[in-house]
Amino acid sequence: MANILVGAGVQPITVRTVGLADLNIALRKGLDDFISMPTHAVFVVLIYPIIGLVVARLAFGYSVLPLIYPIASGFALVGPVAALGLYELSRQREEGREPSVMEAFDIVHSSSIGAICAIAFLFVVIFGVWLAVANGIYIMAFGYGSPASLNQFVHDLVTTSAGWYIIVVGNFVGLCFAAVALSVGVISFPMLVDRDVGAAVALCTSLRAVAHNPVTFGIWGLIVAALLVIGSIPCFLGLAIVLPVLGHATWHLYRRTIDAGGAPRPIVRPIEIRTGTGADFPVNLLPWRRR
Repeated sequence: MANILVGAGVQPITVRTVGLADLNIALRKGLDDFISMPTHAVFVVLIYPIIGLVVARLAFGYSVLPLIYPIASGFALVGPVAALGLYELSRQREEGREPSVMEAFDIVHSSSIGAICAIAFLFVVIFGVWLAVANGIYIMAFGYGSPASLNQFVHDLVTTSAGWYIIVVGNFVGLCFAAVALSVGVISFPMLVDRDVGAAVALCTSLRAVAHNPVTFGIWGLIVAALLVIGSIPCFLGLAIVLPVLGHATWHLYRRTIDAGGAPRPIVRPIEIRTGTGADFPVNLLPWRRR
């Protein structure tokens, strides 16, 4: 085990040793969570495949065909951000509560939200850089022209030296990006949902967990990448199932890997709901005018 100190008078965070059996348990529990609350889970993550396609369309116009694989594999980079609500749903169910999708969004008002946003921004940057690098690799191989069709693109990819250059170099570079994203986010995001420890401690804990269990988390990364690619094949629609299962499973993997000790739990600041009548309009839009 490895310990991380989080402050005076607080028990250290313990990083446990985990193996393949733990991955199996985490996946089975993740699937069980999804089966128990599929409507919630699909609702929370269905928008992310759409966002990915829209971002690619805005960034690169209609020539997104060469970026389909980078986008699909890139979901491994932003997956932990997309799964924030799923971690909360799994936490609710683990505590014996009735999972509530509305309460899952309470994380926006959590005392951990600043740290979550900081790490999430880092992941968005990583994802954007990965797409830009992938696009650059394609341009280096085939120039600025767009493939005439999917069949032509696949043919050029597997029968030309430029195509094999993209396959080899692209996958190697993508593996490097994925390794960084996995090390940074596999533990930090679920930990910030569970504990209010700050971005630095969450990042440090995630890095220490991966360094303490390199083989296990390496295999976990391969499992995640394989499932995301499979889920992305039918126009990203399979991600509506793959993402929630992996999100729930990541929560359970965090719970099996980390003993947070006495680290404080996040404080959720409820929104003050003000009531009024139609006669108050438009004054009710101006809270400083209320008496």
